Amino acid sequence: MTKNAPARRVRRSAHSAGAERKNAAAALQRALDRRDNGGATGH
Repeated sequence: MTKNAPARRVRRSAHSAGAERKNAAAALQRALDRRDNGGATGH
């Protein structure tokens, strides 16, 4: 790439941002569920 080439910018749509947030929330919930299922009384 040359020095004068314009930097590429990724345009994110509102839909993909919402999907990313939803996926992140689901991943967080799974992590919390795993943590809650452990321990002395967990399986």
